[in-house]
Amino acid sequence: MLKVLIVEDEDMIRKGLIHTVDWTNMGCIIVGEAKNGKDGLEKIQELNPDIVFTDIIMPKMTGIEMLEQAKGIRSFKSVILTSYSEFEYAQKAIALQVSNYLLKPIDEDELGMVVEKIKKEIYNLRTYNTLLEKTKDKGEIQFNDLDIYIEKNKSSNSYVSKVLNIIKLEYTHKLTIELVAEQLGVSSSYLSRKLKEEMEQTFLEILHKYRLQKAIELLNEGKYKVYEVSNMTGFNEYKHFCQVFKKYIGIAPTEFMKNTELVIQKN
Repeated sequence: MLKVLIVEDEDMIRKGLIHTVDWTNMGCIIVGEAKNGKDGLEKIQELNPDIVFTDIIMPKMTGIEMLEQAKGIRSFKSVILTSYSEFEYAQKAIALQVSNYLLKPIDEDELGMVVEKIKKEIYNLRTYNTLLEKTKDKGEIQFNDLDIYIEKNKSSNSYVSKVLNIIKLEYTHKLTIELVAEQLGVSSSYLSRKLKEEMEQTFLEILHKYRLQKAIELLNEGKYKVYEVSNMTGFNEYKHFCQVFKKYIGIAPTEFMKNTELVIQKN
């Protein structure tokens, strides 16, 4: 769950956002609230939120001033709550890399779209940072350690283990859940349901992550071109490989190869 802080001096708006929005359904939890920028800055330091929703014109310290000071202390995404009359002030927040703006009164559908966009940015960044740590410290990438999952699922659902084993052995070939289901003699809908229950991921997500793991290992060998790695790991279409790589890693495979920070240190 992403941690959310609401900074707004108008009680009705602040309380409305906290109590009437279905934050849980959006994968968020309200960790705090503040009624001015000074209080908001203290809460950011104390609570380390993932997302800060803030008004601009507030007593003691404006939302812009709060964000300017907080950016040097914590890392978080910010959303400006503004009105048409304040939009000129809101434009000043561009330099602060504000994720988005929401016009008052807040539309919950628009709020949901903004949160969904920020969630993807945060999770992609977390994947990227995890990747950095693993490449620096362990010399390996493991989005999905299928051996662990296979062993874990032997006792709960044998078909899940079999699917994972097929991915591990045949990831370089064309694989779809329909083909795997036919191979195992069960329906694709049954396999999809069991994978979601046991792994909390779809067949395609597991396959993509495992292929990316292998692709990154090959890229870091420095022997192959990107299009060759694409073919060697079952993606086949270069454009599709680049799209999937950027979706999960946050950068294009060509950028990955150029970035010396991401070079895997050999044991």
